[in-house]
Amino acid sequence: MLEVTSLSKQFGGLRANADVSLQVRVGQVHVVIGPNGAGKSTLINMLSGDLVPSAGSIRLDGQEIAGWPADRISRMGVGRSYQKTNIFSSFTVLENCRLAAQSRAPHAWRLFAPADSDQASLALARRAISQAELEGREERIASTLSHGEQRQLEIALSLATAPRLLLLDEPLAGMGAEESMRMVALIAKLKTNHAILLVEHDMDAVFALADVLTVMVEGRVLASGNPADIKASEQVQAAYLGGASDEPAHD
Repeated sequence: MLEVTSLSKQFGGLRANADVSLQVRVGQVHVVIGPNGAGKSTLINMLSGDLVPSAGSIRLDGQEIAGWPADRISRMGVGRSYQKTNIFSSFTVLENCRLAAQSRAPHAWRLFAPADSDQASLALARRAISQAELEGREERIASTLSHGEQRQLEIALSLATAPRLLLLDEPLAGMGAEESMRMVALIAKLKTNHAILLVEHDMDAVFALADVLTVMVEGRVLASGNPADIKASEQVQAAYLGGASDEPAHD
């Protein structure tokens, strides 16, 4: 689904990513880990179109998309979540998801037409709510949801756009144990029909979910492959796992 080759990003004299290569397939969760400043969020921002790469290739289903704007990449079937929850807090759960689904409407909106009359968008929204396991909360105002439910809602917004690839940037950040377990189960379920690239600091979640694990240090890929092999690597342990903080870090 996704093939990244020699991807680099330069900010003046700072190289945030250098020659990053990886692949993400449907039915897999590809987890990217690394310490502070490893370039993980910069990588996701280039894949989603929020940043333009300085060099390298991003191919989605064989089509080159490097440098495309975020809206065009989204319409190609890429959904993403952010480190900080990014929802419409004053709207209901259903309204949040309907707005996301409307972005896929292949026509201009009539100025005075009621938004809730678009049955196709409503159907997509309700399906996304079900997929994100938020049934029964459709009429809840988003700001009244728990932190974990708000993170689920953010994933529901992505699902409402009918993505094939999900880019999830620390979806477990700030969660308690019960909410984390629920999110891990949700992501594991979603991989059946999606390719998933996940950035995460919760090591229990990482090893519960990862089919492929990539470790980044100082903007480069240190190691990538089977999670058990990566966990056993002395090089990886020295660079990250052995000295990982219990507190979540951000790029």
